[in-house]
Amino acid sequence: MRLVQLDSNNLDHVGRGYPRPQLRREHWYSLNGEWEFAIDANGAWQVPADVKWRDRIQVPFSPETLASGIADSGLYRAVWYRRQVEIPRTDPNERLFLRFGAVDYAAKVWVNGTWVGNHRGGYTPFSFDITSLIDPSSGSCEIIVCADDDPQDLAKPRGKQDWQLEPHSIWYPRTTGIWQTVWIERVPRTALSRMTFTPQLARWEIGIGAWMEGDARERLRLSVTLSSRGTLLAADSYTVVSGEVHRRVALSDPGIDDSRNELLWSPHAPNLIDVQMDLWGERDELLDRVTSYTALRSATVQGDRFLLNNRPYHLRMVLDQGYWPESGLTAPDDAALRRDVELAKSMGFNGVRKHQKIEDPRYLYWADRLGLAVWEEMPSAYRFTTDSVRRTTREWFEVIARDYSHPCVITLVPINESWGVPNLPDSLTERHYVQALYFLTRTLDSTRPVIGNDGWESVATDIIGIHDYDDRPDRIARRYHAEEVLPRLFKRERPGGRVLVLEGHAHADQPIMLTEFGGIALSREQGTWGYARCRTPEEFANRFRQLLDVVRDLQVFSGFCYTQFADTYQEANGLLFADRTPKIPIEEIAAAVCGRIAVRSDGPEQLTRLDRVE
Repeated sequence: MRLVQLDSNNLDHVGRGYPRPQLRREHWYSLNGEWEFAIDANGAWQVPADVKWRDRIQVPFSPETLASGIADSGLYRAVWYRRQVEIPRTDPNERLFLRFGAVDYAAKVWVNGTWVGNHRGGYTPFSFDITSLIDPSSGSCEIIVCADDDPQDLAKPRGKQDWQLEPHSIWYPRTTGIWQTVWIERVPRTALSRMTFTPQLARWEIGIGAWMEGDARERLRLSVTLSSRGTLLAADSYTVVSGEVHRRVALSDPGIDDSRNELLWSPHAPNLIDVQMDLWGERDELLDRVTSYTALRSATVQGDRFLLNNRPYHLRMVLDQGYWPESGLTAPDDAALRRDVELAKSMGFNGVRKHQKIEDPRYLYWADRLGLAVWEEMPSAYRFTTDSVRRTTREWFEVIARDYSHPCVITLVPINESWGVPNLPDSLTERHYVQALYFLTRTLDSTRPVIGNDGWESVATDIIGIHDYDDRPDRIARRYHAEEVLPRLFKRERPGGRVLVLEGHAHADQPIMLTEFGGIALSREQGTWGYARCRTPEEFANRFRQLLDVVRDLQVFSGFCYTQFADTYQEANGLLFADRTPKIPIEEIAAAVCGRIAVRSDGPEQLTRLDRVE
């Protein structure tokens, strides 16, 4: 094993920024890069001594991908990682945490030969305090990770990961093991462990929650500073009670003057509020300092409209699978995440529906900062069992906690197209599960709309999402533009062959959105497919424009989501090729998406940004 000495950094050597952008500290050490690696085909190895180390892998790319250096897309049960690092000497009043962005699926971790813990769930972060396991004289640290990920387990949340050897239909190659950043963070003995921000637009307030961990002290004080574009908004100090602080920070309401909009966050004006939190001890010594950000915005529904900041807002979204050709679920680098946000905006979309993936927090950071709304959707399990219910619910808890404070996240979707609840119309038990997930989500996060089951067969929802891949614009127009469209739509129409709303469940006066449509393919590669196919870019442009002209102007819809952002493996129905090259000029895409538009140059790369003229 090679001993690697770590250096604190703001951007690691593979171009990734701080992996947890809403709770940032100065001193962290990226463990991305080369690790020793072994595939345990049958899951026979139980402890590190059993492992036969044969390969090297580039973390954080999964072994199925070319970027990892392994590129093995076979069916195997477990993988093992090992790395030896030398950690700079720490202060006696500091602790070291080993943190993982995401490991698919069940991770076990050893440090210097000692088992430190495990975690189940392929899309959520976890960490361990490893301070006592590090030799203070040398700082030597051997880290071993085992990831158990049964490729044919259909009861775990797996999203678009295929259970067959070769990707088929709408499913893609698997993701095994580490696929987000691994890092070590230096943390004070007494420190902030978690924070939340809850905007209250009606009261012009930001709700703040903060939790402390570490040594018990009788008197702790938390100071909070909020600022925007260099202007101080608030500077308050609170006594910590039982390790927690829960307060509402009132901002100065500018009244009816339009300048109040300078603080509101929206895709066309992504105004963020910078946050600094300082934790002080009983002798007024600074114990911990973290930086973060929040925003003042609301996302609600009223009647049949979606409201952003209390005003009707028409969502123009694109379905985004979040895969890259050579690196799978993991972006090649931080610039690729930013570029995807910029591309969605330059194509005229004001939002994305992240499909069957909990995206890297760095993507949400760029969506927050650059202005792009995000629908967050839980990756599905494909069997309905007590075990699948338990596993999905537990991981969804963690997802909501991780992303609660991101202003870009405006809607939560626990289930898609009845996946994992295949007998929903006939099974009362499955309907109760969807209803339970809906109300659980509303309980954990009351600040955003929730769609219990997107696509069809709604039983509990704030928005009725419809998936309809009819490639004939005239039929789409008739289906959704006729007189008395709602009664007929809910009683008789069957897009995708499924009833839209199950009997006995209210659906009147709710926003309706076409949350999947299009899927027009343009590809010369063999084995690719789409819901409709074009042979030339000119034909593709005409069919896309005709379909968007119809959907964009249908008054029954308060938003739409086109399928899809980029070609993904065998699915060739993207507006972009898999390498993010546009299939037709971006200006043409944006003109179809937005209709009547204004064009201006925006950003360092002079991307064309297009916004609807109100």
